[in-house]
Amino acid sequence: MSRIIKVEVGRFDYNVVGYFKFFKPGPDGEIRRPSVLLRLTDEDGVEGWGQAVPTHTWTYETVETVESTLTGYLAEAILGADPADIRDIHLRMNTAIRPAFSVGQPLCKAAVDLACYDLAGKQVGRSAAEMLGGAQRDTLTLSWTVASPEMAVVEKQLEEGWAHGYGNFNIKVGAPQTPEYDLELARKVRAFSPEGFLWADANTGYTLEAALEITPRLADVGVNVLESPLPPTQIRGYQTLKRQGALPILMDEGILSPSEVDEFIALGMLDGIAMKPARNAGLWPSQQIIRCLTQHGLMFLGSGLTDPDLSLAAALHLFAWAGVERPCALNGPQFLTDRLSGETLVPQGDKLRLPEKPGIGLDLDARAEESLSFVKKI
Repeated sequence: MSRIIKVEVGRFDYNVVGYFKFFKPGPDGEIRRPSVLLRLTDEDGVEGWGQAVPTHTWTYETVETVESTLTGYLAEAILGADPADIRDIHLRMNTAIRPAFSVGQPLCKAAVDLACYDLAGKQVGRSAAEMLGGAQRDTLTLSWTVASPEMAVVEKQLEEGWAHGYGNFNIKVGAPQTPEYDLELARKVRAFSPEGFLWADANTGYTLEAALEITPRLADVGVNVLESPLPPTQIRGYQTLKRQGALPILMDEGILSPSEVDEFIALGMLDGIAMKPARNAGLWPSQQIIRCLTQHGLMFLGSGLTDPDLSLAAALHLFAWAGVERPCALNGPQFLTDRLSGETLVPQGDKLRLPEKPGIGLDLDARAEESLSFVKKI
């Protein structure tokens, strides 16, 4: 297989539309979703693209740390490697940037993982889903995100989602909202869509006491699952909520690699995971996590980090391979107005089709190449 001989890195930010609490206005008052693009080139001139999607309000990784890790450490580590040997790629990355409790810099490493799947897939004419083992479906159903501390805004978000053809909704609950507001929010969304899948995500915003109190009440008003009610370090808290059994308890924050998944399952902390390949160091570790959940009869939901272009397409490949059954909370198309990939990833109603071309499956416009500024090569 043709080796990686050149690594290029650059930043590209996407314009954001609507309110989403994780994205804050910049100095110019505009709201943008940052990303870091990565391009790998092999000895035959074939190119593979990857993308990291840091947001400091979600994770400790920032655009600056992703760029410095790629340019100062990971580029050197992967030069000369076979992009199809994904196990070796991750070994190289984890040797260059060692794990702590879990894998270090997982969002950054996801960019390398994605670029290797893209490059290796193009080398042999196979899609990322085919390289994972084959897609079980070619189209995924999406869930619309409803997230505002103001009920008037919630009503507008619901109407907007319905107008776009969505019938399934995920809601943000927990601090700084009150439990009473969260219940009113869940009640309103369930009344708006009586048959839809209703997914509540607290982003670790409850205390254990509040979570134990509100979880049965959320179930009573029609919520189907509760994601990330507590910080992931509260092991005994998660065990208590799982034993309570009022709702399936899903983890998200704190799930970065297969190693802690094995431990958290053994400790009886969860009923499933909201999967985010952008947070889990890419497709290869995420596939291992899903296999582990499946072996234990646990749930997984398709989720993301308001993913643009490459990160979104990679999630589609993973969830298509896994045959995800429930609507996916992939809200990049909802909140991002920019696209580097043209119309390829524009939903039809609430359906998004898997790209069919080799690798990740996207052709990027000239702005992607123009964003690249760092080059390291053999």
